[in-house]
Amino acid sequence: MRRWFYRCPQCGAEYKIEPGRYLCDHCAPRNRPGIPLQGVLECVWEGDSVWQGDNKAELPLPIEREYFPKIPVGDTPLWAPERLRASLGFPKLFLKDDTCNPSGSYKDRASWLVAAFARKFGLDEVALASTGNAASSMACIGAASGLKVTVFLPKTAPIAKRIQVLQYGATLKEVDGTYDVAFDQSIAYSQETGVLSRNTAYNPLTIEGKKTSSFEIANEIGCPDNIFVPTGDGVILAGVIKGFEDLLKLGRIEKLPRFWVAQAEGSSAIVRALRTGVFEPRPSNTVADSISVDVPRNGSFVLAKLQRYDAQGVTASDAEILAAQRMLSSQSGLFAEPSSACAFACFLKVRDRIPHDESIVVMLTGSGLKDIKGAQAALGLDTKINV
Repeated sequence: MRRWFYRCPQCGAEYKIEPGRYLCDHCAPRNRPGIPLQGVLECVWEGDSVWQGDNKAELPLPIEREYFPKIPVGDTPLWAPERLRASLGFPKLFLKDDTCNPSGSYKDRASWLVAAFARKFGLDEVALASTGNAASSMACIGAASGLKVTVFLPKTAPIAKRIQVLQYGATLKEVDGTYDVAFDQSIAYSQETGVLSRNTAYNPLTIEGKKTSSFEIANEIGCPDNIFVPTGDGVILAGVIKGFEDLLKLGRIEKLPRFWVAQAEGSSAIVRALRTGVFEPRPSNTVADSISVDVPRNGSFVLAKLQRYDAQGVTASDAEILAAQRMLSSQSGLFAEPSSACAFACFLKVRDRIPHDESIVVMLTGSGLKDIKGAQAALGLDTKINV
């Protein structure tokens, strides 16, 4: 048996995992505009330290398996790209392909756990803000779960992601402004109505759900030497780290990977904070829409982990991201959106610093079909023609 609870990494306070609990009561009052969320909670377990590795039902997760919707989330492919390995000289390069999730995004892992939580506690509506992927993800998983989903989405979000939201039957509230504005409006809506918030980082289950890929990677190749994670708010990165921490706790690995924070030059708050120790808010501007945030909501939480494990940060320009997207597609057959291609672009930038016999996993978190505008421009195609 395992006992599950929330713990605040900042002050150590512990809380029940129950509806209405999001942030730490002691640390949340320090929140103010322009800084990452304070009081972000972490799912913690005590007790049974067994995971056989061949049974997904035994993954350590805080919600019982009978509440999860019957939709095939996770168990995504770990590619061994033959041509890329040969051309780059890295025989242990792997691509973790989460474009294969039901909505085409890594975000399904978090939505899956949030939906299970809602079903366990009899909640019928979930609300969230998103740049697009989390919205279409929650709409997708909500459709399979019988949940009403309300999403707050900037009007600038790619049309494909907006169509996904509507096609899945969710309520779309378009926002004049950035993701940060949408986030604030979504929180206000949840507080006014009492519906469950799935907002990234704000709901601790979004971090916990995203750890599951680490278990899949470890089950196939053990602990990789390096892992490159596309990073915006820092929740996927925090989830991947949490997964490997759990694997270490379970005795399935003997060390942690070297974590590489991959960000776009035009939205690089976490990489900058990793170098300086301070978050400095700046307006974001990048083709990598899914990782474009002015204020990384999970920044403080993930920065503490990155500093603990001596992680590395690297950024790529939009031109480098689009070139990497093209190389990835044309030499492996995997078409990933710009945010995912950012992780590959960052690997390309620092590959001279990595021994060629080390293993590398590049996390690819969203399908290229979700956002074709950048690829279309990079190919020199007129945006008015049908492609």
